Amino acid sequence: MSQTFNDRLNQIIPRLTSPDVLANHGSGGEIGFWIFDYPPEEELAMRDFLHDVVIPALEKHKPDLRVASVNLFELVIGLLEQRKLLDKAIEMQRTQGDAKTLESLRRVLKEDKLAERLVAQHDIANLDLLLMWNVGAVYPLLRTHTLLSALHAHMKDTPLVMFYPGKYDGFSLRLFSRLEDDHYYRAFRLVP
Repeated sequence: MSQTFNDRLNQIIPRLTSPDVLANHGSGGEIGFWIFDYPPEEELAMRDFLHDVVIPALEKHKPDLRVASVNLFELVIGLLEQRKLLDKAIEMQRTQGDAKTLESLRRVLKEDKLAERLVAQHDIANLDLLLMWNVGAVYPLLRTHTLLSALHAHMKDTPLVMFYPGKYDGFSLRLFSRLEDDHYYRAFRLVP
């Protein structure tokens, strides 16, 4: 019998505070990248649960745990604003369409550059856990599996948990449970 979304939500905090996640070890000694996949239609409930339950519970029950939460959409918008490209991108989309805008932004939003920006904004070496969310909002500007690959070199001993609106079967990511992102073998499901 498969678990309900609420059953899986209730397992997040115990998993985030478990020794295998915090010690940054997956099975076989792999780096600790974890994915909590969930039905895309539960996006707003997932965000609320993260902000209203998970983060406060970690602060209350594990006050020494150094945690950073990254809104991937805000990271992308921040980069565009910093480079003074956000208004230009909006205007380009209005006048030249989605395809031209996406092509233009892909040059700026390289996953390795976003990984560097994320690391620069957070003191990764002094974190115990990094949570990443709002992944679906950056589609199609960003490829999640490529960002995770770019982060491998930077995360060192810090485990990363990505909250993913779609399906992850341990082999491939399917954004919105429809779009196959690519094969990604280095992450583990946070809650089966």
